[in-house]
Amino acid sequence: MKNDIRFLVTGGAGFIGSNIVREILRRGFRVRVLDNFSTGRRENLSPFQANPSLEVVEGDLRSYNVVCDAVKGVDYIFHQGALPSVPRSVKDPITTNDVNILGTLNVLEAAKRFGIRRVVYASSSSVYGNSEVLPKTEDMPVNPVSPYALSKYTGERYCQIYYQLYGLETVILRYFNVFGPNQDPESQYSAVIPQFIKKIIQGKQIRIYGDGNQSRDFTYVENVVHANLLAAESTNVAGEIFNVGLQQQYSLNQLVETLFSLMGQRAEVIYEQSRPGDVKHSCAGIYKIRNRLNFEPLVFFEEGLSRTIASFFSNCDK
Repeated sequence: MKNDIRFLVTGGAGFIGSNIVREILRRGFRVRVLDNFSTGRRENLSPFQANPSLEVVEGDLRSYNVVCDAVKGVDYIFHQGALPSVPRSVKDPITTNDVNILGTLNVLEAAKRFGIRRVVYASSSSVYGNSEVLPKTEDMPVNPVSPYALSKYTGERYCQIYYQLYGLETVILRYFNVFGPNQDPESQYSAVIPQFIKKIIQGKQIRIYGDGNQSRDFTYVENVVHANLLAAESTNVAGEIFNVGLQQQYSLNQLVETLFSLMGQRAEVIYEQSRPGDVKHSCAGIYKIRNRLNFEPLVFFEEGLSRTIASFFSNCDK
């Protein structure tokens, strides 16, 4: 890819999106961000504000005209924009549907209209549902058990249909429990790792829904950024789905104990009833992404936690 190629990152002020923006700029490319800042944060982009290679467009994925304006003139799209969180989708399925499905359809239609080279779509391991088979592989049947998971799977199918019908190249990445710098700990819908770190720093109770034995393939964000860039530049992968994870699983109880050890302090843990729509166990099979995209994880679990903890303390010092 040449240095004059421009990328669009939808949701580029969000957690994963802003990390992708950082890497694109580090590689010397130009990038445009589309974000309505409903869940994305302006401070995630503040380190790059003075960079002339960054353009920020404030707008909503649900507006086709806004999306067309953002897509026009770019070559590749990293479609990260979405309304995240399973609990949020259970509470408000209509908004989740509008943002995640209509928003994705707008991106694909605009990409087709303006001849975009490839769209890399951020999907989720939640599409697998509560299958007892581990690790989860891309050829397994899907079984979404929440509106969020269903919206992500619908986006996948739209991506494949746009490739099959219109020749628009799309690549689908199913993320497994991503964590790292820029992840917001403040929202009631935040992921567990930033919430737990914040509670430990504050000496407050950690709340776990369920018995804590539920397990996840916690994946440091640098691995996801790496996978996105590979998905954009690899050949003969259009229309394909790839898991992005480590093929390792840790229970929430193991996560908490690891955080206590790394941070040198403890907090009280309380257990509450499991939440509807939550998946019991999740672990990524990554043979396909290794074989087809030459992907290898760059950062593993404990190192990723250490980096994330350091970023929290760094932000507290500012």
